[in-house]
Amino acid sequence: MKIGVIGAGPGSLAAADLLVNAGYDVSVFEKEGVVGGRNASIRTGEYTFDVGPTFLMMDFILREIFEECDRDLDDYVDVVPLDPYYQLIYSDGSKLKLGPDRGEVKESLSGFNPADADGFDSFFSDNEKKLNRALPALQRGYYKYSDLLSREVLNMLPVLRPFTSLWDELGKHYSEDRVKIGFTFQSKYLGMSPYNCPSMFSIIPFIEHKWGIKHVTGGLNQLAVAMADLFEELGGDLQLNRPVREIEIESGKARGLKFEDGTVEEFDGIVMGSDFAWSIKNLVPEKKRGKYSDAKMDGMNYSCSTFMLYLGLDKLYDDLEHHNVLISEDYRRNFKEVETDKVFPQDPSLYVQNPSVTDATLAPEGNSTLYVLVPVPNLKGEVDWEEGREYYRELTLGRLKEGAGLGDLEDHIDYEKIITPEDWKEDFNVGYGATFNLAHNLTQMLAFRPRNKFEVFDRAWLVGGGTNPGSGLPTIYESGRIAAHNIMDTFGE
Repeated sequence: MKIGVIGAGPGSLAAADLLVNAGYDVSVFEKEGVVGGRNASIRTGEYTFDVGPTFLMMDFILREIFEECDRDLDDYVDVVPLDPYYQLIYSDGSKLKLGPDRGEVKESLSGFNPADADGFDSFFSDNEKKLNRALPALQRGYYKYSDLLSREVLNMLPVLRPFTSLWDELGKHYSEDRVKIGFTFQSKYLGMSPYNCPSMFSIIPFIEHKWGIKHVTGGLNQLAVAMADLFEELGGDLQLNRPVREIEIESGKARGLKFEDGTVEEFDGIVMGSDFAWSIKNLVPEKKRGKYSDAKMDGMNYSCSTFMLYLGLDKLYDDLEHHNVLISEDYRRNFKEVETDKVFPQDPSLYVQNPSVTDATLAPEGNSTLYVLVPVPNLKGEVDWEEGREYYRELTLGRLKEGAGLGDLEDHIDYEKIITPEDWKEDFNVGYGATFNLAHNLTQMLAFRPRNKFEVFDRAWLVGGGTNPGSGLPTIYESGRIAAHNIMDTFGE
């Protein structure tokens, strides 16, 4: 059976590895000259940056995919556990460092509120139970609404708390707002505010503490490189610089792919790993999309976008942790500006990765890289990024100098690259510039999310953050595994 895969992102590569290992004739078509998509690298001179993901969590999912292909992930990449996982820097100058030692975590929390140290125990116990019930529901496919009555979903219902926000959920364990922020900022991984993110996602900070946060030498982009290497070792056909123009659909079935050069190739099945919101509007004629009309897509809820600043420096800030989160003074207002008002946040929270304190391969000796991510409105707002690009650069640098103590930062910039929401849309084919894909509100999860076995036309499967289970690197790997196994069930191994 011939399978055509659109895009060489992490979900696509996970599916492709499993399918080629099972004996399928698999071709992956990537528009860029490198693999990874948002999991790729930016390389210039001797500096290397991850484009997107920088936290490696739940690495056992990718390890299981490699094991299914009779390979060991550690033979391909060097995985480095981090301690601390990250630090939060608040507007009043206080800091919270969280890491793998539970005793140290509790001691750190007690510095904010002694009672919240005990809250960590109840948080851990509560979310251990929640994860045990939720994980099986997030590791299965949803192909019809009746799948919501599956054993896995019914088992999850007692811990779902669907009408409770993540922020209110954390209030069960912590009273100090700064502590609650330390266990809710992870809603950023979903591109959502903790004030409207479903309470179920308290499992994300718990996952950090259960399995740790890790780095990969050379950057997390090396995971995509490893998956591509495995794919070609197993006999897969990887074609870079080969953009797809259209999915050919006949009689309600995906039959092949039309490429930018006008050629057409037929396949027995298509895996769409490119961004769903962009791809459904650009690769499928509207009359063949069923319910996913332009109006339907415009009306769906999307994650925030991100303003990205990649800096190569001629010095190393060795007093800054590997992962750092700067929290705005008015945390709630910051999210309102991004999600509701869709305007430039004036005092933004932001994330700063300083990976050179862990990994010397990313910059020349004595130099370093900084990766800065600022949550900003997606393109459904009316922010003018052509005009605002330089303005937001200055605002972001100001936050770094003041909030992170990098007062001399501008004196040491050796290389600089900016990615705005417009760039995400135009250069990376990200629909609405929504970096984290479709939002994860209750009406866009599980069977209500675009399905791994696509529901509109046959012989097409979806992988990536726009389908089940959702955005975030581990769940994107899982989407690839779910789709691959469903293809095997459909066609036979």
